[in-house]
Amino acid sequence: MTSTVTPDLTTLAQQTRAAARQLAILSLEDRDRAIKSIAQALEAASSEILAANQADCEAALAEGLASSLYGRLKLDATKLKGAIDGVRDVGRLPDPIGAVQIHRELDTDLVLKRIACPLGVVGVIFEARPDAVMQIASLAVKSGNGVILKCGKEAVRSCEALVKAIQSGLSAANIDPAVVRLLTTREETLALLRLDSEVDLIIPRGSNAFVRFVQENTRIPVLGHADGICHLYVDRHADISQAVAITVDSKTQYPSACNTIETLLVHESIASEFLPLAAAALREKGVELRGDDRTRQIIEAEPVTESDWSTEYSDLILSVKVVNSLQDAVNHINTYGSRHTEAIVTTDQATAAEFMAQVDAAGTFHNCSTRFADGFRYGFGAEVGISTQKLPPRGPVGLEGLVTYKYQLVGQGQIVATYSGKDAKPFTHRDLPL
Repeated sequence: MTSTVTPDLTTLAQQTRAAARQLAILSLEDRDRAIKSIAQALEAASSEILAANQADCEAALAEGLASSLYGRLKLDATKLKGAIDGVRDVGRLPDPIGAVQIHRELDTDLVLKRIACPLGVVGVIFEARPDAVMQIASLAVKSGNGVILKCGKEAVRSCEALVKAIQSGLSAANIDPAVVRLLTTREETLALLRLDSEVDLIIPRGSNAFVRFVQENTRIPVLGHADGICHLYVDRHADISQAVAITVDSKTQYPSACNTIETLLVHESIASEFLPLAAAALREKGVELRGDDRTRQIIEAEPVTESDWSTEYSDLILSVKVVNSLQDAVNHINTYGSRHTEAIVTTDQATAAEFMAQVDAAGTFHNCSTRFADGFRYGFGAEVGISTQKLPPRGPVGLEGLVTYKYQLVGQGQIVATYSGKDAKPFTHRDLPL
């Protein structure tokens, strides 16, 4: 951490901070107008964006990019339209800036407020995820923040086309396009991580090794998760057909997503009935099954290894284990899970409640797919990332992850000496309406 930051990047970050300060004082109407303008610019540039992404995909295939990363890189017309719809959804969200969280009279004419405000400048470093550009840029504008985006080399053409359209939309709304910047080289990644005086938060989105690299190479606070090892537990009281459908969706709807299950746990009393049906449905989707000894007595599967339990495949591979009880399932999850999203299928409410209380994860689901762990599906409009840390924000992070707060105290000449010593005046500490 002793290398010198290049002056150029420092200057660019300072320009982004200055632009963000101007953005933060705009009205909600002006910020929402800018988001609408961004959506329109993205639509107008759709053909250029898709062509750029096609070029990225062709180059990635030629270089042998992993299938999990390729799935995240690919941006077809449907996915692009969905992302642009997500931009518009952000424009319909409540204003995250200026919300009064505390309004308290300390004494007559001495009033304290705690008010939500932007973070300032956010650095987002991601691998093959061009859709992240649209999500994060719209959330940044809505919350009055500047954002410095750093994409992976496999997505450079896509991200350049996207940022060009976003900056065009900002300019059309009379907002400094420096609010959204794009970096493209590895050297810039290292330089960005050293900008602790200019950048307020780093959000990494990518592989386990990538996120850990970011966490270990910056003094800037980091929001994110290193692993997405999610589980589905099929309880002895599960509805079989429901359990099969949830299993298939949780594994195959988007195999490279971080909220996809990597391990299926099945109660021993239901395993012989459930596993053959689940295995057939999964194989139809091309899933490779790896099972423990008890699983392989019921269905055909490759032998599972100890390392499989702690592997995020991000692919059509699923480890399967037969467990003796709910507690065995919970113990396995708390041992190998990444505190991301864990689910149970059961008709027994008490069992579900116990599972959801004991499992240590940002999301605990009952009778539904783990794929619902997503900012857009939660109604956040979009997400800046998913956090598995204990302190908030946790889970899919939307606008609340891009705001902090400040305390404002307004008085009429009061001094602390009045409230100290033998004849100290008491505080009223009376809460006022928000």
